Amino acid sequence: MSLSHSGCRSLAAAVLTGLALFAAPTVTALAAEPSQVAAPAKRAAIVKRDDLAIHYDIVGDLKSAKAPLLVLHGAYMSADTMAAIVDRFARTRPVIVLDQRGHGRTGDGPGPITYEALADDAAAVLDAAGVKQADVFGYSMGGGAAIQLAIRHPAKVAKLVSASAGTRLDAAYKEVLAGIGHITPAVFDNTPIRKEYDRLAPRREDFPVLVEKLKVLDATPFDWGSGMKALKHKTMIVMGDYDIMGPEHGVEMFRMRGGGAPALAAQGFLSAPPPARLLVLPGTSHIGIMAEAETVVAATVPFLDDATPPMPAGFF
Repeated sequence: MSLSHSGCRSLAAAVLTGLALFAAPTVTALAAEPSQVAAPAKRAAIVKRDDLAIHYDIVGDLKSAKAPLLVLHGAYMSADTMAAIVDRFARTRPVIVLDQRGHGRTGDGPGPITYEALADDAAAVLDAAGVKQADVFGYSMGGGAAIQLAIRHPAKVAKLVSASAGTRLDAAYKEVLAGIGHITPAVFDNTPIRKEYDRLAPRREDFPVLVEKLKVLDATPFDWGSGMKALKHKTMIVMGDYDIMGPEHGVEMFRMRGGGAPALAAQGFLSAPPPARLLVLPGTSHIGIMAEAETVVAATVPFLDDATPPMPAGFF
């Protein structure tokens, strides 16, 4: 298949993660919302690992009664571009958000970008922050890293939230994978993604390296089904009904984690927090997930709080 430069740009815009976070309406809506609580303090830090200086931010007080939440961004994003998610979660709990390897202020490091390396980086950040265990929210590439963090470092994870990420490569639509294969650095010329990379990266000239490493990541087969099934963590799956994979894979992941048990469903109501939750947003694409920050956070907070779903009035 051959694509023109403009066709490749359009295809990339359809399949790349995180672009919606740069849209002004989402940020403006967040800033305009009234709040009775002052914004929590934020401090930046660095942890060295394998010749890589991983930058991360701590938002709020890690000594609070609430379990901290680790947030992992998607491909071509950064800690800064997760603001719509981070700021909302930070109203209820301390948050740690990092620039993953190859991205943001962390920049490129030795070797490829793999989900395993991203998970180990996240574990190193938790150690450096003095956090023995955290809830984890990962989006897209970050969702894969979150799953791997739970598999590779289970004691460090309390609850797991995976948004727009699958447990195997072939769960993604073949059209999506084909489109990613045609991405070039030039696709990003004069885009918010490239401008943000240039603003944050230690070496702006490393952008083509990031593109190539992410293309390799997105072409490398994986299957984490057995590892996902073996997890002990309560898990929430978030996706759009027009995500990069079909909603049936979200249901498959939900059932891997004990979701939808017939015995619980037969009760007609839930009398205790369920082991797994599934959120499928209607009319929502992979990138569109990040334009629904308010909905995603509002649905996720009760999961993180281990809240029992409420009973409606007038039934019993």
